[in-house]
Amino acid sequence: MSIFSRFRNARLAFKSNESITSSLDLWKLVYGGRESSSGIAITPERALEISTFLACVRVLANGISQVPSRLMREVNGDPVIAKDHPLSILLTRRPNKFMTSFEFWEVVMIHLTVAWNCYVFVNRVGSDRKIVELLPLLPGHVRKEVDQNDKVTYKVRSPRTQQEKEFPEEAIWHIKGPSWNGIIGMDAIRLMRNALGLAATLEDSQAEFQKNGAKMSGLYSVAEKLSLERYNDLRKWFDNEFNTSDGGYAPMILDGGAKFTPLTMTGVDQQLIETRKFEIEEICRGMGVMPIMVGHADKTATYASAEQMFLAHVVHSLNPWYKRIESSVEGNLLTEDEYNQGFYYRFFPNGLMRGASKDRAEFYQKALGSGSAKGWMTQNEVRKLEDLPRIDDPEADELPQPSSAAPEQEPDDPDNSNDPEEDEDED
Repeated sequence: MSIFSRFRNARLAFKSNESITSSLDLWKLVYGGRESSSGIAITPERALEISTFLACVRVLANGISQVPSRLMREVNGDPVIAKDHPLSILLTRRPNKFMTSFEFWEVVMIHLTVAWNCYVFVNRVGSDRKIVELLPLLPGHVRKEVDQNDKVTYKVRSPRTQQEKEFPEEAIWHIKGPSWNGIIGMDAIRLMRNALGLAATLEDSQAEFQKNGAKMSGLYSVAEKLSLERYNDLRKWFDNEFNTSDGGYAPMILDGGAKFTPLTMTGVDQQLIETRKFEIEEICRGMGVMPIMVGHADKTATYASAEQMFLAHVVHSLNPWYKRIESSVEGNLLTEDEYNQGFYYRFFPNGLMRGASKDRAEFYQKALGSGSAKGWMTQNEVRKLEDLPRIDDPEADELPQPSSAAPEQEPDDPDNSNDPEEDEDED
């Protein structure tokens, strides 16, 4: 059965299965559930309770929401901020009355990293279908349908009334994460369920291990046979005196000279620390985040290597998401005419790659021209990158010329010639 046949059959199952509420459930229906090999069912909520997964989501969300982004337009070959376009305010300042642009992009990225699908309601008004509002929707309350004629519709379920309403394709902005079929993003939680399940199992077992006492505090032995009443009295006395009612570090009561042999493995025997370190790397590997970004660093890492890892995080972890969102804005929110007029959307992560002041100074020195090299930036362009005001000087907007160029020689003045032969004649 082809993948398209599977999805057609799965769409028919929507009507007969009320538990199917999202495109993620559609993927689950086609390819099975999200129960891990450890036996723990991994849901988005349970996954976010795993500290490493939460850290990966937070790092990626911050990497998108904290950098400036602009709706641009190319005018005569030069990039210009398109301040007059309605989308400029929505995407960079106030997408709706509930959110700032930082909060909006943070929610968008959290949905993308957890569900690999983000749905945003696009409120269009008037005959020109002007966009006046962008509202993120819960991924679990949206399902995308494609009929046999390739018509796309979205069914959105209200979290308050639980009623479902159909919306046309232009009303929902769908940003897809990595996708198998190009229709919806794959289920990241399902694909990582075994790594997440093992991490959850390790956390739960270790918590239970510590709750019940990682070791006994001691043995209380009596020579004679204890009656049930006498045993209960002793146990009650220990619980009252030493507050051991939760079972932690409670002494064992043995009678008749009985001996206790521990069978429970200790934390060292279970290799918990090593296993948990490995799971941190596994989850980071699945999320495309370097372990150092979630606070897991190799002891051999130096300052220089750590700095390079931070730069690599921008290049290899964040840049693909920048490009994915930029192309989605241009393909779904801009019309064909606007795109042909030179409008486009860009993130500017230069601030994340500034490095130390010394590194920036060396870069700007080269950009402004050093020695015989011609500069490629003006003084005002450098000042703009440092959030400094412009200099009201025409030279500050001109590309600097090489400072070590040899000066042009002036032509010889015949009146001031120093011909040694003439000097001799005078003598």
